[in-house]
Amino acid sequence: SGLTCGYYLSFEGYDVDLFEAEEACGGWLRYGIPEYRLPKAILDQEIDLMCAGGMKVHTGMALGKDVFLADLSRDYDAVYLAIGAQNAVPMPVPGSDLQGCYLGVDFLKAHAKGHTPVTGKKVAIVGGGNTAIDCARTCIRLGAEVSIIYRRTKDEMPAEKFEIEAAEHEGVKFHYLSNPVEYLGENGLLREVKIEKMKLGDPDASGRRRPEPTGEYFTEEFDSIIAAI
Repeated sequence: SGLTCGYYLSFEGYDVDLFEAEEACGGWLRYGIPEYRLPKAILDQEIDLMCAGGMKVHTGMALGKDVFLADLSRDYDAVYLAIGAQNAVPMPVPGSDLQGCYLGVDFLKAHAKGHTPVTGKKVAIVGGGNTAIDCARTCIRLGAEVSIIYRRTKDEMPAEKFEIEAAEHEGVKFHYLSNPVEYLGENGLLREVKIEKMKLGDPDASGRRRPEPTGEYFTEEFDSIIAAI
């Protein structure tokens, strides 16, 4: 959003300075979408084109730390804030403080920055959206055995159909109508996930049939779990 705003304004003749907290621009295009889906060399070319109108990019400048809104408001005629949605949605499951429990966008960002968390050989992904698929296919590329746990069926998954099919083709396993209810560990490390079988009830506000608990459980061993809900 910030790049887009600066692109249009600079080509209309305005002097534009863009302040970016990270070492490079692109937001979730760079730090969320994996390399296999969006090569960063292509992203860099696009950003170079966006800067062709004269927009100046200042990286490593975090709002509230390196640059302050009061100063920007004084020094510029207008200020556009485009800090995005940066926080992962937590999954409050007992045992989620164990080592080996991660959140989807945090995992993808760490991986993109070269600080890939230790996942082990067997990884569970919770969720049915594109972020869950991105996490799963990234872990496949790290050499892990990957299972996606999703509380509805394949038909209700919000991820793109071609992404789901690609994940299947690459060897990702799917536990449909399943919901993790507890993470079980040993010496502070994740060891097992307790999973409840679900059934579909009436449609909810999203128009999809609501997942309902059945009271039936099973456990499966995992070295790590990534909640991408």
